[in-house]
Amino acid sequence: MSRIFGIDFGTTNSVVAELAADGQVSSRVFTQDGMSFETFRTVLCFWQEETKGRPALRHAAGPAAVETYLEDPLEARLIMSMKTYLAQKSFTQTQIFGRSFTLEEMIALFLKALLGEDREARIVAGRPVRFAGEFADDAFGEARLRAAFAAAGLPEIETAYEPEAAGYRFIRALERPAHVLVGDFGGGTSDFSILRFTPGAEMPIVTLANTGVGIAGDSLDYRIIDNAISPLLGKGDEYRVPMGKDMPIPIEYFTSFANWHKLSLMRSPRVLRDIEEVAKLAHKPQKLRNLLSLIKDESGYHLYQAVSRAKATLSREAGTRLRFEHEDFTLDQEIAREEFEGWIAPELGKLDTCIQAVLDQAGMQAGEIDRVFLTGGTSFVPAVRGLFETRFGAEKMSAGGEFVSVAEGLALIGRDRQA
Repeated sequence: MSRIFGIDFGTTNSVVAELAADGQVSSRVFTQDGMSFETFRTVLCFWQEETKGRPALRHAAGPAAVETYLEDPLEARLIMSMKTYLAQKSFTQTQIFGRSFTLEEMIALFLKALLGEDREARIVAGRPVRFAGEFADDAFGEARLRAAFAAAGLPEIETAYEPEAAGYRFIRALERPAHVLVGDFGGGTSDFSILRFTPGAEMPIVTLANTGVGIAGDSLDYRIIDNAISPLLGKGDEYRVPMGKDMPIPIEYFTSFANWHKLSLMRSPRVLRDIEEVAKLAHKPQKLRNLLSLIKDESGYHLYQAVSRAKATLSREAGTRLRFEHEDFTLDQEIAREEFEGWIAPELGKLDTCIQAVLDQAGMQAGEIDRVFLTGGTSFVPAVRGLFETRFGAEKMSAGGEFVSVAEGLALIGRDRQA
């Protein structure tokens, strides 16, 4: 049996799983500064170094990228959430220290670091059922994903839907026939599959339905930033135009600021110049100056980390305190879980609609689902889990391997396809 790798290229984190000769599957462990991780942060960091008297462009990926960036954020460019752009035809390339990079080239650099020297293996890569983005083209997204793997030296890959992979290992542990609904919550997408498991059958696992929606962990972070932070940076305020009329501060500043994958684009001279001009005319100019400082000083990453920690705490406790400081900007705000759940109500509604859609596609009622398996960080959010408990019953719920189950399932799919 040839070596088989399952690769979960994620919006926030990526995982590599390998199928051993004895049929056991395990996730690769990465090390950085004496610490071990099963997940590899999906980020790139670029910077310049003097080589023989000339500037040379350097890059790092994963934990090393984060470490390099934190050492000197003003002299580095951090690229996050690359997967979010895959199905967006409007994004073709970006300039990094004067050099143009296509999205496929950047993802290829990341994949090379993720895999190291491993190139001689059968690769099964995950893909969402629905790619992220309001106008996402799913076929285009998969084509770009394949092109990125090819640019990394892996032209022959297979793909499988991420929720199917997430449930693949779980479902094989069952001892009796079952219909299983799998929910896979990533950073950029939430995907759902209904699988039928029949032990001993020629095809023991059959997919009955797949659907998804381009919202997940990043969308919930967006709501925290938009409601708790952006008003302190000028959202909802006004500025006076030369004709003497009051106008609202452009909402697009805060839409971009609250989206991780768009923040780096705000450092363009045009955007910074626009914000500076509006700040001069704003009724509360210091708020916009704080926004400019956060963007210019590349402090968004630290802010997002604070938001992510607050969200995780709200999954365990009834409230949390969101704290962050940068120069003249101080954030110290209590957030109750009930308040947070009100903010994410639009996302909860879309998720609930998507759950119904996968049932309709399979031609099934909720009572016909025997087990529900959830994976991914957002599955810890009580309001998200509550959608499933209310519809299917708490006794049917299962979870596990929240961050590695997709990659390990992809490796197992590769084995079964090879058989």
